[in-house]
Formats: sequence, structure tokens, C-alpha cells
Amino acid sequence: MTTARGALLAVLASGAASLLATPAQAEDREYCPQRPGLGTPACTIAPGRISVETALTDWTLDTSPEERSDVIEAGETIVRIGVSNGIEAQVGFTPFGRSRKRDTATGDIAVVSGVGDVQLGVKANLMNPDGDGLSIAVEPFVTLPTGRHDVGAGNWGAGFGVPVNYGLSDTVKLEVTSEVDAAVNDSGSGRHFAALEVVGVQVAVTQALNAIVEGAVRRDDDPSGKTTQVYASSALAWRVSNHLQLDLGAIAGLNSAASRIELYWGISRRF
Repeated sequence: MTTARGALLAVLASGAASLLATPAQAEDREYCPQRPGLGTPACTIAPGRISVETALTDWTLDTSPEERSDVIEAGETIVRIGVSNGIEAQVGFTPFGRSRKRDTATGDIAVVSGVGDVQLGVKANLMNPDGDGLSIAVEPFVTLPTGRHDVGAGNWGAGFGVPVNYGLSDTVKLEVTSEVDAAVNDSGSGRHFAALEVVGVQVAVTQALNAIVEGAVRRDDDPSGKTTQVYASSALAWRVSNHLQLDLGAIAGLNSAASRIELYWGISRRF
């Protein structure tokens, strides 16, 4: 826990120092939150800017013949700090999560609640950091086990993502995110290979309202059982102002290995 807090404070301090050192570099680049949806945009936050993006409530339902699982997270947040024209630092954390599992055979209920894990990452844009035209980025990250098992992963993990966006027209954008992970085993001890592929389309319904439709496949080689999970996702993002966005979305599992459904809503604010 002490190591995780120290790493978190170090990243925040580094980001704050960068902002103080280059206040004149703040730009009026169009705001591009990472919320909502399963994929990740390739654009980065302009230097001298900070984006705070929060899932106000996120509920996930998973069912199997053996048990029903409900997970509720409140306040899951990512802070993105613009360090240079194409690089941002990221700190993600979940202040509260609650897992409730009910055994379908016995009716026994197990409830765990507490804080979640911390995620530290960097996004480096390789082409068009404002997200216009063809935009490509790389995004390595690591998760620190600050949360309890069932709310957090129970151990450290890591991953590497490559988001790619391409504007098909003034109103339609194609988004692809590829990710590989050293994911924590379900037991909480050790790690295994996992991969995620997301393909989506973002459509500007109006100047302020965007609709996102996505499909995703996740391969998870957990020692307890290898699975391939298939998802469909839809979301709406409403740009209230140049610096504020509200969103809501739903994710549906399309096969038995995937979670049944996930519902969320959130807010993003640029400073």
C-alpha cells in the first residue's frame, strides 16, 4: 500500500511540476475525453491542461448456473495530465466498489466492499494528437493492488494499448483499440495473457451530441479456465461546453463467457 501511494504521489507531483513549468503552453485544442465506451481515443490532452473523467455509477451483472454476481463502482476516475504536445500522464483510481455474490444452489451471499486499484499510465500520440484525420497512439500502463480482492484484482498487472482513430467524414469516425495485458489471475496470485480488440464508430448526431457503437472481443487465458468474451456497446456523449461532457452507456455480453450487462453514466471536465 505504501509503495502504491508513493508511486501515485510521484506521478501527480511530476505532472504538477510540468504544468507549473509550462503554463504558457496551454492550448484550446478541442476537448477529447476518453469516456465513454470500451475503446480509447488516440488523441491526447494538450500541454498545460488536466482532464478529470469520472464514472459516477457503474453497475455490472454477471450470471452463471452456479452464482449471480453484482459489482457496483462509484467515482471511478482517470486524471489525464498534458505533459507535452503528444504525451499525457494518467492516474486512475476507484474510491469505492462493492461486490455481491449469491450462490444459486445454497442462497449464500458474500459481500465485499472497499477501494479499488490504482492505475498509472502514459499515452504517447504518434500522429495528430488532436485526433483529426488518422491518429495513432501507444498507451502502456500498470495497475497497483490497492484494493481488496473482488473489488480490486488482488495483485499488480500491466498492459499495452494501441488506439487508432480515422475520420471517415466530418461526422463519422472509425475507432480501433488493440490491447494486450499481463492480467492478474482470478485467484489473485500470478498473471496470465489477455488481449482485447475493440472496433467502433462514433457519429456526430449534432454539434454537441455524439453516439458511439462498438463491438469487442476479449481473450482471457486465466489458469482457472480460458475464455473468449464477446461484447456490444452503445453510448451517448453530450458536450455541455468546451470543457464539460456528460455521458451514459450500456455494454451487453453476447456469449456465455461475457458479463451479462453493464450500465454506467459519468462526467468529464477539462481544466
